[in-house]
Amino acid sequence: MTKPPLVAVVGATGAGKSEAALALAEAFDGEVVGADAYQLYRGLDIGTAKVSRELRRRVPHHLIDIVDPDEPLTLARYLDAAQAALADVWSRGKLPILAGGSGQYFWALLEGWQVPRVPPDAGLRRELEALAETEGAVAVHARLAALDAEAARRLDANNLRRVVRALEVVLRSGRPLAACQTRRPVDADVLIIGLRLPREELYRRLDDRTDAMFAAGFVDEVRRLRAAGFADCHALRSGVGYKEVSLYLDGAFDYDEAVRRMKHANHRLVRRQNAWFKPDDARIRWVAAGPEPPQTCVELVRAWLAPPNEGQA
Repeated sequence: MTKPPLVAVVGATGAGKSEAALALAEAFDGEVVGADAYQLYRGLDIGTAKVSRELRRRVPHHLIDIVDPDEPLTLARYLDAAQAALADVWSRGKLPILAGGSGQYFWALLEGWQVPRVPPDAGLRRELEALAETEGAVAVHARLAALDAEAARRLDANNLRRVVRALEVVLRSGRPLAACQTRRPVDADVLIIGLRLPREELYRRLDDRTDAMFAAGFVDEVRRLRAAGFADCHALRSGVGYKEVSLYLDGAFDYDEAVRRMKHANHRLVRRQNAWFKPDDARIRWVAAGPEPPQTCVELVRAWLAPPNEGQA
């Protein structure tokens, strides 16, 4: 290989990415680089299914617990941190294993999105969120359309967070969003492995994992975060599971309803992830996430890393 190697493991939540990444890191002297939007936050442990600290001592993991829950974490900040982590791993002769289910973060890193360096504007965000409260998300989307029709066409009017960010960039930079978003693919040889499961089996796994999270003290984790002053931050009000438990603690519904809603939120998340990681994407080597997916991944990577003439007479 003329470029440094990078292995990536993608797939839906619950498909076994963390286990596969650990197996690959141990087999090939690697380190895991996270691509999960919520594992970046300190204290969000049970609900994000973070790898245990014991396993993190065994295999180094990067981009876990890097910010407090109330710190704004833009895509640009993630990319800076991820690029620094890759450079660090390569500098020590190790193999980076990129793993996570946040499609935007994942592709932004691999495709080299040059995202706008426009800092968050709290005042503008409050103004736009108030507009959405009074007139609906479509009113915010219409405001974007008046300034940048192309950006508005590309963004779902109901995805308020992304529409607000687009307006923030357009208003503060004075340029269309597309002019601020160029691409320069990561300078590496990349192997992308995708883990797949039948939809109903994946839903069953996620439902079982949700029950296990609640049994492991998920509600107490959210209580601690709220007591620490993070009750109204985006991470707790928007993250899958954290949103539902927060509403339960607010008295909006009972415990059983919180569990039911989290299960349904996970099902919706899987459908969104499928839009980022498509079964027909030729860049992804899909493998069945069955009883032995880590070993299948190890064999794929071993063959990929082997010198071209190895094994030939």
